[in-house]
Amino acid sequence: MEQPQIICFGEVLWDILPSGKMPGGAPMNVAIHLAYNGFSPIVISRVGSDDLGRELLNFLEEKQVSTQWIQTGKTHLTGIVKANISDKNEVTYKIVEPVAWDYIQYDEQVAGLVAASDVFIYGSLSARTPTTRETLLRYLEQARFKVMDVNLRPPYYDAERMKVLLGFADVAKMNHQELEEISGWFSWSGSERERMEAIKQHFDLQLLLVTRGENGAAVLSEAGYQEHEGYRVEVEDTIGSGDAFLATFLKNYLHREPLAKALQEACLVGAYVATQKGATPRTDLAQLTKLQNQLKP
Repeated sequence: MEQPQIICFGEVLWDILPSGKMPGGAPMNVAIHLAYNGFSPIVISRVGSDDLGRELLNFLEEKQVSTQWIQTGKTHLTGIVKANISDKNEVTYKIVEPVAWDYIQYDEQVAGLVAASDVFIYGSLSARTPTTRETLLRYLEQARFKVMDVNLRPPYYDAERMKVLLGFADVAKMNHQELEEISGWFSWSGSERERMEAIKQHFDLQLLLVTRGENGAAVLSEAGYQEHEGYRVEVEDTIGSGDAFLATFLKNYLHREPLAKALQEACLVGAYVATQKGATPRTDLAQLTKLQNQLKP
């Protein structure tokens, strides 16, 4: 079966950890995990004409992810993020600005790719500056099926901007804290499921995913509500777990697998990534099988 054409738009960068630097950025992480699953995703982003930029492009090519549409700029450096992993379950980030991915330029040829693509994945962080935000909004008007990875990183967002971005989405993924914050913008209360239903209805979403860290995840769609309790794992760091979750869920969703299966496998791969260093380890089938027996009580 021919794989759908997927575009991932937004930040590519280096996570600076105590142990050294590792490639990162949610759109790039999602693209790599999709490539592991046999897709050929396109990344739309921007790096600087510096050693860090060249290293990122080489890294992506090694991962079989196309870099053809990643721009190179001379004015701003390749993005870096200083990650604090003192709390392994709750990594915090200092996101340097301005950097190259804050200045992704609109391109008519790329617009044609977006219009012809099957899935357009975008996040909220890349909308922090006017240039990339305007580029993103123009592409969103042309994309057919849009997946928003809500990624609220203070102080790089505001409620009104996020509402606009969510208004474009067909599918949205957020964590439980983001669910609470977004519900607060509208003074919505009630159970997690009730707040998910309010968000899904308000933004006319086909599907809403909420991750809960070690406590699994939930999905709400036209077909109903499903949840998974998650897996017990020894956490190395949680960097990229949500990105691996999203890529794995989408793989199943696009192949029309049952939502329960999509959610279970997404939780499993997300948990596995949390046991590894960095955002994009290749999944190991033997270790995944072992993890499957470690359901939370």
